Amino acid sequence: MATQRPSSQESPGLVHQRCRWCGTTSFRRLLCPVCAASDLETVRSDGRGVVIESHVVHRHRGVAHNESLVRFEEGFVFRCRVVGVEPHMVWIGAPVRPLPGSDPLSGELVLKLCDADQRTD
Repeated sequence: MATQRPSSQESPGLVHQRCRWCGTTSFRRLLCPVCAASDLETVRSDGRGVVIESHVVHRHRGVAHNESLVRFEEGFVFRCRVVGVEPHMVWIGAPVRPLPGSDPLSGELVLKLCDADQRTD
């Protein structure tokens, strides 16, 4: 059975798992990271989170890019790429959300700052 991908008209979001035994949320796991149960329920959220660590990285590409650890509202932490601003302009505490048109099933989670258009400094 093929994995169903969201349509381009559908609002961007994030599909993650919630353990049916202990309620722990996780992202891209086969087993619950707390109790090791395999009974994971697929849940969709809007994918909003907060940057808790940010780095400018120069490897694997000709140009610098940002890699950040993001804590999502559901409680799990995942390494993501933040785009839409210069890599050094991503700050700790910055609210982020999935980039419209990005495909989280492609292997890399790409986010953008929620208020990148309003920020002036």
